[in-house]
Amino acid sequence: MILGFLASFIGIAIIISVFAKGTSKKSVELEKNFWIREAKANNVRRKSLDNLNYIHIPLESFPMELLLENSAILECMDIIKSLSGQKIVNLTGWSNTDLKLEYGTANLTLLSEYDQNFTLLVRTLQKWADILTEAGYAEEAVPLMEFAVKAGTDISRTYYQLADYRLSQGENTYIEQLIQSAESLPSSNKDAIIRNLKDKIWGDVSRL
Repeated sequence: MILGFLASFIGIAIIISVFAKGTSKKSVELEKNFWIREAKANNVRRKSLDNLNYIHIPLESFPMELLLENSAILECMDIIKSLSGQKIVNLTGWSNTDLKLEYGTANLTLLSEYDQNFTLLVRTLQKWADILTEAGYAEEAVPLMEFAVKAGTDISRTYYQLADYRLSQGENTYIEQLIQSAESLPSSNKDAIIRNLKDKIWGDVSRL
C-alpha cells in the first residue's frame, strides 16, 4: 500500500516537473520572440497615417437639443463636440509593438492619442445613452449606441441595451446584426457579448 502510494506520488511529481519545464521553456521562447519583435519595431521609420480608418462623428444624427437642463448631458455633448474636431481611431487589439512595426516608432504617441480619443468617445456615448434611457428617451438613445457599435466599441452594455430596446420593439432579427458586429471585434469581450446576445434571442423565443 505504502509502495503504491509512493509510486503514485513520484509519478505525479514527475508529471508536474515535466509540465513545469515545458511551461517555463514556452515562456522563455515567448519572451525571446517578444524582444526580437520589439527590437525590430524600434527601428521602423515613421510611416504615413493617411490610410488609417479615422472615425467621423455625425453630430447631426445625435439628440443635441434634448435635456439641455441636465448638466451630465451637457458634459457629454461638450466632450463629443470636442472630439469631433480631433482624430479618432479604433486600435483595439493592437499592442504598442504592433503599432511601431506597422507605422513606425515616431508615430506611437500620436496613435496612442487617437486610440484614447476612441475610448473616450465610446464611453461618453454610452453614458449619454444611459442618461437618456433612464429619463424615458430610450428611442433617442439608439443613434448614439448604433454609432458606437458601427465604430467598433467593445463596451458590452452598449450591445445589451441596444438589443433590449430592439427586442421591446419586436425587432428580433436586429440582434443577428449585433452578433455579426460583435464577431468582428478584436477584443477579449467578444465571446461574452456574443453569448449574451444569443441568450437574449433564445430567451425571447422561449417566451413566444
